[in-house]
Amino acid sequence: MDRRNFLGAATALGALAFVAPRGALASVRGAAPLKMTVYKSPSCGCCKSWIAYMKKEGFDLKVIDMDDLSDIKRSTGVFSAMESCHTGLIGSYVVEGHVPADLIRKMLAEQPKILGLSVPGMVNGPPGMDDGPKQPYQVIAFTRDGKSSVYARRS
Repeated sequence: MDRRNFLGAATALGALAFVAPRGALASVRGAAPLKMTVYKSPSCGCCKSWIAYMKKEGFDLKVIDMDDLSDIKRSTGVFSAMESCHTGLIGSYVVEGHVPADLIRKMLAEQPKILGLSVPGMVNGPPGMDDGPKQPYQVIAFTRDGKSSVYARRS
């Protein structure tokens, strides 16, 4: 690419970054990994499985092992009905539990007015929870004020 084409492309991307909605740049970047910080217990095997799945899906994860996650959950606004075994932070959103990668990408692209997504509890079926027979499960969108709704159903 010559200098003139490079400068034109750089200017166009800069302008797009200035006017595009927050989530739209993820699709422009394409292969750029999405960065997420994940807090988990050092002994949790299903968390390790979900982390491996997310890395395979192209996410760049910073993993922080903690014996007690209650302060993280409380400070990020995860209320008890939404709790699961690990808590992730990506952009301005919380990802609680075994949320599938495609739904995290969808949330980032659509930018809904929610605090985050959760797969509450420990149901078999979502990524990282593959030990028993698969069960249908729901991915729940939740807000800081305690409201929640079904974001997606999976079986």
